[in-house]
Amino acid sequence: MTPQQYVQQKAVASGSSFYYAFLFLPAPRRAAITAFYAFCREVDDVVDEVSDPGVARTKLAWWQGEVAKAYAGQPTHPVMQALMPLAADYGIEQRHLQAVIDGCQMDLEQTRYLDFAGLKGYCHLVAGIVGEVAARIFGQTDPRTTEYAHRLGLAFQLTNIIRDVGEDAMLGRIYLPVNELQQFDVKAHEILKRTYSDRFTALMRFQAERAHRLYDEAFALLPDADRRAQKPGLMMANIYRTLLREIEHENFQVLHQRIRLTPLRKFWLAWKVQALGRMS
Repeated sequence: MTPQQYVQQKAVASGSSFYYAFLFLPAPRRAAITAFYAFCREVDDVVDEVSDPGVARTKLAWWQGEVAKAYAGQPTHPVMQALMPLAADYGIEQRHLQAVIDGCQMDLEQTRYLDFAGLKGYCHLVAGIVGEVAARIFGQTDPRTTEYAHRLGLAFQLTNIIRDVGEDAMLGRIYLPVNELQQFDVKAHEILKRTYSDRFTALMRFQAERAHRLYDEAFALLPDADRRAQKPGLMMANIYRTLLREIEHENFQVLHQRIRLTPLRKFWLAWKVQALGRMS
């Protein structure tokens, strides 16, 4: 299997909404975003799939070394072998990849966040930086697009947090800020035991309203000059925001299940933005 086949397989196997936006890119940009996305999946899987925190830390340390070696011209992992020939063309810097690894390390050190400001710091690493790199690959020309990409990345990550409350709790993680749990009188043990209540629904509605505000703010920040180039990000936004609305429609029944959109619906939502320039 070539490095290019490896990253393609990694992207397809993830079933992520991101994959559907990649389909409409020209081949070189598609190769770059696929390799970068595969890198993000590799380091994220270390945290999600390795049960021993010590082993996970060792693996992330290996990735830190691999990134450093790759930028010194000696990549050994197929993901880095696929990514490095494209990194310079699209402004993918070593600091970007190290920041993503730092975000994954936070998952090993911290399972609660006292307030939204603290949660934003984590989201900056695992989503904002990813958005920044993606915007460069898509063809950013205006420096203001970076702020749009970070805001949209935050909206995506909050949507993920809302969707995955139950799954994350099974791993001992609650990303909902502690002071907001207190504000709505929701106890951590209720989430861990998958106990629904009107208080929980109110808390989740509060989270969803914040995510919707961030989507709107991101769209307002996107400069007109980059609107066409950043269509893949808008496709992802269309998919993610539709998912958020689906979760709202299901009254935030996220503790015992993962609410999803079908692959066909994701493709349709992406195509609508590509062909019609229209968000749902």
